[in-house]
Amino acid sequence: MNSGLRDIPLPPAPPLSQVQATYLGAIVFSAEPEELTRTRSSQAATCALHNIKAAIMNVQYNSALRQSKSIRSELETLNSKGAPSAGDIGNVSASLSSFSKTIDEYNQLARQEIVPKKQSEAFERVKRFREDLSDFRSQIDGLKKARDDAHHQSNRAELLGRRPYNATPENPYANTPTSTNSAFQPRQSSQPSGHLTTGSADEMREAHAFREQNFLANTHSALDEYISRGQAVLGDLGQQREMLKNTQKRLYSVGTTLGISGDTIRMVERRARQDKWLFSGGVVVFFAFCWLVLHYLR
Repeated sequence: MNSGLRDIPLPPAPPLSQVQATYLGAIVFSAEPEELTRTRSSQAATCALHNIKAAIMNVQYNSALRQSKSIRSELETLNSKGAPSAGDIGNVSASLSSFSKTIDEYNQLARQEIVPKKQSEAFERVKRFREDLSDFRSQIDGLKKARDDAHHQSNRAELLGRRPYNATPENPYANTPTSTNSAFQPRQSSQPSGHLTTGSADEMREAHAFREQNFLANTHSALDEYISRGQAVLGDLGQQREMLKNTQKRLYSVGTTLGISGDTIRMVERRARQDKWLFSGGVVVFFAFCWLVLHYLR
């Protein structure tokens, strides 16, 4: 029976009148703009976020490029001096720390890039920056080693220049008189016993002075290192502050682009504060009610 019903041809649908066709077209036309509006809004939001990330990546790249050029010029200046001071080396070390921080931030932004071509280009830039950073660090290590060697040689020359050579002769038996008397005569000391400790006292003074100079040199190096670290931290904080300011400005501009005005944002913040007060009042009333119940029904 079912097969028989299937074999029965259905009558053709009656043609739509002009009024019905116009009504259906109006329904489709009225439903279409809402979907288009949602699609366009989502596309605009995605495009705006992508533009923000691209702008931040460009800012980080330009900052890293400027830092690389500045560090290279500073190293060339230090190499031309020949004997850089500890303060100059500390300043370059602080710049290297800030440069390394910028490279890490740019690398994180490159990992979040959704366009494969731009991501590979960003990774190549990170690779070049890291090569420059390793080269800069090797040059700084060489300058530190040369400075330490020069400082050690100067200290050694100063100590050797103050050493009294007459008090410690090369031949320890040079001042010992040869006995020309008979073996049966009693031996007499030709020098007082105090001269025997002259060399040892001078050596003790030299060793003490050398230890004192080493301690002062280590103290100066530690202070320079602390100062360089403080400068690096201060520079990083300043850069992060500027980055956050720029991000906030761009977010506000994106909100304005999407149609969110300042009045709407302030209204949302005011409503959030009101909700917070309502929640706090409700919590207080609830605890008061619980206390009353426990107090009178106990």
